[in-house]
Amino acid sequence: MPSDYLERILNARVYDVAQETPLEVALRLSTRLNNRLLLKREDMQPVFSFKLRGAYNKMAQLPLELLAQGVIAASAGNHAQGVALSARQLGTRAMIVMPVTTPQVKVDAVKARGAEVVLQGDTYDDAYAYARQLEAEKGLTFIHPFDDPDVIAGQGTIGMEILRQYQNPIHAIFVAIGGGGLIAGIAAYVKRLRPEIKMIGVEPVDADAMSQSLKAGQRVRLSQVGLFADGVAVREVGVETFRLCQQYVDEIMLVDTDATCAAIKDVFEDTRSILEPAGALAIAAAKAYVEREHIQGQTLVAVACGANMNFDRLRFVAERAEFGERREAIFAVKIPEEPGSLRQFCECIGKRNLTEFNYRIADEHAAQIFVGIQIQNREDAAQIVTTFERCGFQTLDLTDDELTKLHLRHMVGGHSALAENELLYRFEFPERPGALMKFVQCMSPNWNISLFHYRNNGADYGRIAVGMQVPPHDMEAWQAFLDTLGYRYWDENQNPAYKLFLG
Repeated sequence: MPSDYLERILNARVYDVAQETPLEVALRLSTRLNNRLLLKREDMQPVFSFKLRGAYNKMAQLPLELLAQGVIAASAGNHAQGVALSARQLGTRAMIVMPVTTPQVKVDAVKARGAEVVLQGDTYDDAYAYARQLEAEKGLTFIHPFDDPDVIAGQGTIGMEILRQYQNPIHAIFVAIGGGGLIAGIAAYVKRLRPEIKMIGVEPVDADAMSQSLKAGQRVRLSQVGLFADGVAVREVGVETFRLCQQYVDEIMLVDTDATCAAIKDVFEDTRSILEPAGALAIAAAKAYVEREHIQGQTLVAVACGANMNFDRLRFVAERAEFGERREAIFAVKIPEEPGSLRQFCECIGKRNLTEFNYRIADEHAAQIFVGIQIQNREDAAQIVTTFERCGFQTLDLTDDELTKLHLRHMVGGHSALAENELLYRFEFPERPGALMKFVQCMSPNWNISLFHYRNNGADYGRIAVGMQVPPHDMEAWQAFLDTLGYRYWDENQNPAYKLFLG
């Protein structure tokens, strides 16, 4: 390891604004996991995120003449607040470029800390490009959110604190990865002093730039990233952070949305604090690691790296946490349309708790039931399927189907004879005024919308399910529409749940 990173971290200036955060035992989780799980509570920083450390250390190291001219950054959230607070502490000007899709609550939070906010573009990449342009035009210094040695060193003070706060053996430290600055700094310190500790990075399954880069042996730029864990929604990791992760990170684990939501709930039950999705990734991975490795009696550390959660998102998190904890399963069940069938179906359920029940007659011979049932574990769901089928009811387990969980459970209705040539797709788009209008305006006037479902989840992005009647001779134009729209999409035409309830 280059000695300068150890020196940089030991000499980092962070405590003028940052706190040494607690390393707390998560008692309930530790009991469930049969291991000691420690949470590094970076959500307790003044800006509710670790980002303050790196931003301040970088700015405090600037020559006075550069600092006096002011700084600029691109961010939609935590880094923006860290730069703004640091600039106020150091008595300089800060300009933050944020995407126009940024919720007003985040814009107001940055302004409240004294920074000037410029809204530009739909994505972080748009805001980043404009910030670099303004950097040159206005003579400001750009404060990178992760790919800078001083920023990395600032984040590395977390590793220094962990080893000082807990001097007994540690099996592994779990750290969320966006651009890689946080894990690069922690690993650079920990691996120098305690190389036996495993450093495990964590990414969402749909924003895995570091995982793909390490596998490829070079930085990989993702064409699109999932936005649920917006704090780590980075298309390309940093040059320096990638180099450090190649040297010091033992493994990258990927977690999905349901597991992340379950981890948010777990931390709330232990601490009564609510982490943002990116802040809960490390906890989700620690749980999965214990299950995979079958370890007991070990000490694990998870960095709870942020808590800038929009309140409106909690409904979605609460719904999906049940799936992440494997406490709810959902099924499509076909029963004969004859007297006594529904009664027999209910007898099969027995004393299990229902979470949802939708009944729709399909034809004169059969009816479809959409049912949610409380379960103890995933094996319990399989047993329910066996029970239903033993009773003669054709059953489909939809617990892991994204279309069902996001849309169909809110719109079970039935077939429509009018929906000729219907195509069903899911789309994800930036949650901003005009986003739906852009979608509609890009469509051919020859196509008819036959199905539409949208539900506001309080996030920076929206999700819709759309049924579109596209004549067979227009399929080439439809594909061109998908290719040029610029939104993430999923083809759901072969989804069995769609065919059962809406197709």
